[in-house]
Amino acid sequence: MILIVGGAGYIGSHINKELNKQGFETVVFDNLASGRKELVKWGELIIGDLGNIEEIRNVFKKYKIDAVFHFAAFKAVGESVTNPQKYYKNNICNTLNLLEVMLENDVKKFIFSSSAAVFGSPQYMPIDEKHPQNPINPYGETKLIMEHVLRDYSKAYGLKYVSLRYFNACGADLESEVGEWPGSSANLIPMVLDAAIGRREDIKIFGTDYPTKDGTCIRDYIHVTDLAVAHILAFEYLNNGGESDCFNLGNGRGFSVKEVVDMAKEVTKIDFKVVESDKREGDPAVLVADSAKAQKVLGWKSEYADLKTIIESAWSWHLKKS
Repeated sequence: MILIVGGAGYIGSHINKELNKQGFETVVFDNLASGRKELVKWGELIIGDLGNIEEIRNVFKKYKIDAVFHFAAFKAVGESVTNPQKYYKNNICNTLNLLEVMLENDVKKFIFSSSAAVFGSPQYMPIDEKHPQNPINPYGETKLIMEHVLRDYSKAYGLKYVSLRYFNACGADLESEVGEWPGSSANLIPMVLDAAIGRREDIKIFGTDYPTKDGTCIRDYIHVTDLAVAHILAFEYLNNGGESDCFNLGNGRGFSVKEVVDMAKEVTKIDFKVVESDKREGDPAVLVADSAKAQKVLGWKSEYADLKTIIESAWSWHLKKS
């Protein structure tokens, strides 16, 4: 049995589907702070909070857990700056509760949802695993601290883990069974689609004079199904005796904000309002991943790297839920 913590959320629900598709049994543990019951279509849902260690223990008493996939974290960068206590308490203290119960029950396989935010401002491109780690916000700091905790737990207790550092997760399940809930995300693609469907008045482009091909920021967008597959491969890697490690996950290419907006207009056939605005502090011009290590060690590759495919999948889900 695999425990998916935060499995009622955007990425966790896709992992839950992929695991069940591969024949694994799952149980989802989620407090539904941002997750949705409707997204738990496989396995069993246990509503509980990592802040209550007894609720975690009850799950391990009820089920024979073999491994844990962990997605329960706050991730709004701006909020982490204005309310760091919320982020340190949830993303670190509550995760320590989870690890404590795992060790109590001799569960030693852990797949961790990390982030490219551990690197901070890029010193070179594309970003590989050897890139210096200097987070520039509390959210990124919490992910880096947990990576250090996992490294120490691995040495001290024999915990085997894989930390997967996502770049820009996007898109939706190609069968539209799960996806990113409309109106709930601060990510570019769902906000653009909210503008197309009329949920937002406009979409703002923050900065048009970056040293890029069209003056707007370039980001590495990785389809959530590709992410899900990477998690299964990471789990198989641990099952086959792989050592604890960290991997970057991205497409290895970037799309600009204008390219995303233009493709969204093409896919939706809606000419929504776009407003050019000032740059945001701390936004680097380009963020692109080097995923060669994941390709070599895990045997992973991106299947849905095409921007049109990404936006079409997200739009299908958006229409279904609007």
